[in-house]
Amino acid sequence: MAVYHQDLTLATRGQGTYEITDQCAAALRRSGLRAGVLTVFCRHTSCSLVIMENADPTARRDLEAWLNRLVPEDDPNFEHTLEGGDDMPSHIKTALTRTSESLPFADGRLLLGTWQGVFLWEHRRAPHTRTVAVTVMGE
Repeated sequence: MAVYHQDLTLATRGQGTYEITDQCAAALRRSGLRAGVLTVFCRHTSCSLVIMENADPTARRDLEAWLNRLVPEDDPNFEHTLEGGDDMPSHIKTALTRTSESLPFADGRLLLGTWQGVFLWEHRRAPHTRTVAVTVMGE
């Protein structure tokens, strides 16, 4: 089995979802592999990954709003607030969601559904530079 690795560097503009499907597909093409599994791993504790609908952005906005209601900022019970009111909520949101996704591929193409996309989900209000590790394994 062959293995290919690449880090993606992503600039966020604050809270929200940022589609990285095309970058994942490009890493797959560079790998030259035809069948196997591509994994993406977020190397941070205040953002996460999600496979979500990529056709209608209101689905992602509704998901983001729901998670913000579930884990509100500026909770007076949080001790970990050194970096601001969104600091601890961002860590909780990451713990409740996912930091990695596994995507099968065949014939050199990701096997995502028609409306599926891979998204980095930034939980912090401020812009950040994020690193996502992409590992492609297969033949």
